[in-house]
Amino acid sequence: MNKIQASADPKRKQKLAAFDRLLTIMDELRENCPWDKKQTMDSLRHLTIEETYELSDAILEGDYQEVRNELGDLMLHNVFYARIGSETGEFDIADVLNSVCDKLIERHPHIYGDVDANDEETVKQNWEKIKLKEKGNRQRSVLGGVPQSLPALVKAMRVQEKARGVGFDWEKKEQVWEKVEEEMQEFRNEFNIAEDTALDKQKAQAEFGDLLFSLINYARFLDINPEEALERTNKKFIRRFRFLESESQKDGKSIADMTLAEMDVYWERAKNHC
Repeated sequence: MNKIQASADPKRKQKLAAFDRLLTIMDELRENCPWDKKQTMDSLRHLTIEETYELSDAILEGDYQEVRNELGDLMLHNVFYARIGSETGEFDIADVLNSVCDKLIERHPHIYGDVDANDEETVKQNWEKIKLKEKGNRQRSVLGGVPQSLPALVKAMRVQEKARGVGFDWEKKEQVWEKVEEEMQEFRNEFNIAEDTALDKQKAQAEFGDLLFSLINYARFLDINPEEALERTNKKFIRRFRFLESESQKDGKSIADMTLAEMDVYWERAKNHC
């Protein structure tokens, strides 16, 4: 008997019917629409990435209506890939869903087995250890499951999390902050040099990378998602800069002709406004 009974959800039949409707529409489009008939996994790939970022934007903006819409777009892509897979006999949507269900059961022995895990950290460590066992000889490195094409900031966080999953991590956040200060000093030593002295850009870049990596590590210890934190700061800067542009334009000024001091006046107003 499953831990969660199907009868616990009064809308389960509606949800299953909605999913069946999507599968039916996908079949009809694939068979009758000229555009849909031409698509391949390769042609859909960049569109899926775009949809993922659009979902991310909606989540950060707290626009749940848009989150719903973007989730629908991603669900469509999942069904589309499964339909293409079924045409080649590789897999179909049932294979996809059963595969993830089997994986979830296997990786949650504290729910579906007799393993004890009463906190989030233990669950995450168990997850990584189970993944390594599943990979066996196919994956020689703990870090092998981190996609190479991930953005560098996200990748840094993921490799740190993977290493932590097998016990390779700092014990206290104070130790991590000491590392941040150490990397900061090393970077200053490379960057804060006389103007007439040639900068070894390659070495300075390496030190800056070490500094960023250590800051991401510290953010992780504070349970801060560094990618999300930076993106929120990006959005805040954009809002304030657009305020600067619009308000200065109202005053008949062109931002291209303004001094930095003049722009700072509007920037301070922007900080109070948005």
